[in-house]
Amino acid sequence: MYDYLRGELTYLSGNGIVVELGGVGYSIVCANPFSYQPLLHRETKIYLYQYVREDAIILYGFKTREERELFIRLLSVSGIGPKNALAVLASGEPDEVIQAIESEDSKYLTRFPGIGKKTAGQIILDLKGKMADFSVDGRASADTVAGNATLDEAVDALKMLGYSEKEINRVVPELKKKNLTAELYVKDALRLLTHA
Repeated sequence: MYDYLRGELTYLSGNGIVVELGGVGYSIVCANPFSYQPLLHRETKIYLYQYVREDAIILYGFKTREERELFIRLLSVSGIGPKNALAVLASGEPDEVIQAIESEDSKYLTRFPGIGKKTAGQIILDLKGKMADFSVDGRASADTVAGNATLDEAVDALKMLGYSEKEINRVVPELKKKNLTAELYVKDALRLLTHA
């Protein structure tokens, strides 16, 4: 399975984007393709989910690992398919959706296309209490540092060192103010994390 793809965003359409890597254009279905407009003709990193069915293999793309994880968890709910899960992601913020699930707010969930009362109840039944490990601290996740590949590499290195998403997100705003090599980003992050 693919984790992410990094390449040039070459095309946007109503239902997805095309990212070119090594001379190959990957067609990726996204919740809100036009949110990628600022990254058009620039290098970008897209987190992927490969969906396989009898008649098709489809790549779904997300700006953050958290969005992808919420998509996967929604797919695990009986009656929810990729189209419904994308509608939830396109229309709501992941942290708001999680809050609605945890507080059993079926009214909030039924505002999404294709989600009726029965399906909202099923989402709550299947996912309530299983979202505690789900961290969406701020919409500027450490996973999405658009246009700064070296900072992305540093964030990946910090994760390998065992730092949590929450800890990393706390220092990323300070790191974004600088233009460093990946190695220096890591050193600066470690300084910030150990003196916090």
